Amino acid sequence: MTAQADDELWSAIADPSRRRVLDLLVSNDDVSASWLAGRVPFSRQAVSKHLAVLEQAGLVSRRKQGREVLYQVEAGRLDQATRAMADLAAQWDRRLGAIKRLAEAAHAQATKSEGSHTSAQGDRHDG
Repeated sequence: MTAQADDELWSAIADPSRRRVLDLLVSNDDVSASWLAGRVPFSRQAVSKHLAVLEQAGLVSRRKQGREVLYQVEAGRLDQATRAMADLAAQWDRRLGAIKRLAEAAHAQATKSEGSHTSAQGDRHDG
C-alpha cells in the first residue's frame, strides 16, 4: 500500500460511526444507504458521507440496481487492512519490548550504582 492509501485507510476506520457502517456492511452485503440509515443513530446524509469515505479508502464499493445504489464490502481491501493492522501491532510490540529492555537495564544500572554508592559511604564511616 502507498502512504496515501494507508492514510485514507486509517482515516476511514478511525471514525466509530464509519466502523459501525462497515460492520453493518460486513454482516449485510448489498444494502442501500437508506437501509443503513435505518440501523444507525445518524442521518441518511451522514451515512452517505461515511460511505463515500469508506469507498475512497477502497473498503466499500457500490453498484446500481435499478434506481437504487447498493453498497458492499471489498473483502480484499478489508483483508489488506487487517494485515496492515496486524503488522502495525507487531511493530509496536517490538518497539515496546525494546523500551522495556532499556528501562529494565537503566533500572538495573541505577540499582547497582546505588548499591555501590551506599557501600562506599559505609566504608568511609567505618574508618
